[in-house]
Amino acid sequence: MSYSINILPDGLEAHLLETRTVLKKLASARAALAELKGVASSIPNERILIDTLSIQEAKDSSGIENIVTTHDEVYQGVASESKFPSPASKEVYRYAEALKYGFSKIQEQGILNLKLIKDIQEIIEGNNAGFRRQAGTKLINDATQEVVYIPPQKPEVIQTLMSNLEVFINDAEILEIDPLIKMAIIHHQFESIHPFYDGNGRTGRIINILYLIQQDLLNLPILYLSRYLLKNRSEYYQLLQSTRDTKNWEEWLIYMLSAVEETSIQTVSQIKAIKKLMQELKLRIRKEQPRMYSQDLINNLFRHPYSKIALLQSDLHVSRQTARKYLETLSAMGILVKIKIGRSNYFLNHQLFSLLKNNTT
Repeated sequence: MSYSINILPDGLEAHLLETRTVLKKLASARAALAELKGVASSIPNERILIDTLSIQEAKDSSGIENIVTTHDEVYQGVASESKFPSPASKEVYRYAEALKYGFSKIQEQGILNLKLIKDIQEIIEGNNAGFRRQAGTKLINDATQEVVYIPPQKPEVIQTLMSNLEVFINDAEILEIDPLIKMAIIHHQFESIHPFYDGNGRTGRIINILYLIQQDLLNLPILYLSRYLLKNRSEYYQLLQSTRDTKNWEEWLIYMLSAVEETSIQTVSQIKAIKKLMQELKLRIRKEQPRMYSQDLINNLFRHPYSKIALLQSDLHVSRQTARKYLETLSAMGILVKIKIGRSNYFLNHQLFSLLKNNTT
């Protein structure tokens, strides 16, 4: 149950981490991630991917923590200006906001420091409790109620380990290994420190994505590893613990590299499908409604699976009457489906929504 956490990189040696099996998996994970980075750059407006795929990452990452909601609830909440149908959908939204906030800060400062990590957790949890200061935290198996792991209890130890992790993340010369392998080590170390009272898993999974962006392996926060981790959740927790017990990293590294490879491939497929649908709707609207067509209109339809008059009015800088006319016309064309929720009308891009909903776990 207890585990003596090393100050990184103590106990880690590149030749022991980069085994033949790991390097073989690393090559395929690298290739898949590079393809994802390239395909993502082909979408004309990066907000389309950030605003849609971040919701999927948020939904699956929260699902790992048994925070379960639906795509409908989350997108409806976003479109209704944060009037969420359920507490779970609001938590998922906060995760997506934390991811996007972290992305903006990494772009701005290039450093993944403790302040940013604390800020991300604060957005996820909606409080500023910071690092744990009281003893008593234990990780328990939900099924058996057995204590499976006791993280560091003393505040000064948590602070020391997190300060060390901050240096390890940002200094490439401390341990010269491939960034994907280093990401897997960072994630294991963070989850083992378990520095917060709550939100550790979700914060740790955002750190994964931001680290890949910092290392220029991704340009956008669109690799939602949580889909793989949710699908293989029992193995995820088992390997976290077995790596602590045995100090043998190979299985954990293979698992995380497999997550990168599989989700990269799936996300490439999804982006290509979104791009194809964008082109089809773009050509149709331009042909059938040339006076209404604009790239800003297409961007709106793909940034907001659930759109509404106010959103279109704001994005296109048109009058409310014009925005209503556009949405009603698109609904009559079958491109959007008009849905009444409460006293408000929403316009669902049903083909996009189907792509997003059906390409998840």
